[in-house]
Amino acid sequence: MNRLSSMMLVLGTTNAGKQQELTTLLEPFQIECRSLKDFASAVRVAETGNTFADNAALKAIQQAQALNHWVLAEDSGLVVEALDGSPGVYSARFAGPEASDDDNNALLIEQLTDVPSSRRIAYYACHATLAAPDGTIKAIAEGRCYGRIAKSAHGKEGFGYDPYFIIPEYHQTFGELSLAVKGLISHRGRAIRAIIPMIVKNLKAHSVSF
Repeated sequence: MNRLSSMMLVLGTTNAGKQQELTTLLEPFQIECRSLKDFASAVRVAETGNTFADNAALKAIQQAQALNHWVLAEDSGLVVEALDGSPGVYSARFAGPEASDDDNNALLIEQLTDVPSSRRIAYYACHATLAAPDGTIKAIAEGRCYGRIAKSAHGKEGFGYDPYFIIPEYHQTFGELSLAVKGLISHRGRAIRAIIPMIVKNLKAHSVSF
């Protein structure tokens, strides 16, 4: 086994959709990806930050220290201009602490009922943070993807608000686009591709040769 293939990175998420997207982006670099579900010692991190950057840092630092592994954490969400930036950092719990994707989407569409298409401008944002096993932050990156909110759901791909998030250039929602296309243009794809060089550099420097 060469040195590069011995690298292991914990993805700071239990969300299956996010895990799949991140693993696909990192696979070409021979990075072995695990999720928090693989570790009994993973901790529950309170997302108390006021920004995506704050929450990504909280998750990366606390999980890295608890697991004693390199951790890539990200925080992401939907920002809608007509709703003064909501749901923002509350995207996953917009309709309540135990809200499902359907619950969140229903509330979003309800709040946009009287907003015309021309004002349903929005963007997805993602902030990624890499932390060393001791919790030291080694790299950060941000990505955004701009679009608008549809009045009804289209497509069954993706997760979260994807069926309502229209990409104007494609005239389709994230729920309709293939994962390959989404990976190229999404907020998460852009953030992860920006941070990958630092992930490879740091893990390569600290990996064990076989």
